[in-house]
Amino acid sequence: MKLIVALIQPHKLEDVKKALYDAEVYKMTVSTASGCGQQKGYTETYRGTISEINLLKKTRLEIAVNEDFVEPTIEAIIKGAKTGKIGDGKIFVMDLAECIRIRTGERGKKAIG
Repeated sequence: MKLIVALIQPHKLEDVKKALYDAEVYKMTVSTASGCGQQKGYTETYRGTISEINLLKKTRLEIAVNEDFVEPTIEAIIKGAKTGKIGDGKIFVMDLAECIRIRTGERGKKAIG
């Protein structure tokens, strides 16, 4: 079992969701995040004061998958999120020690679905 965490551009969420659905990955958690990387942010002027904005809006996806869905999930995220420009995002793949479905008490692969 793996937990895949992806940070993507907010405007690419619909494309990523479509690519995941095409790969038969339907379960995910989506949240709003802020961060910076190579983009390093930008500056803007507000009432004559220059402000540096270095925490940019991102969308965070968390997807728990069984081993056979790891590569299709990664490929779908890349397919939906890639623009070829700095700021496309990152994908992290972590081992998932345990998963428990609260409703039924199922554990492990069965709980992920």
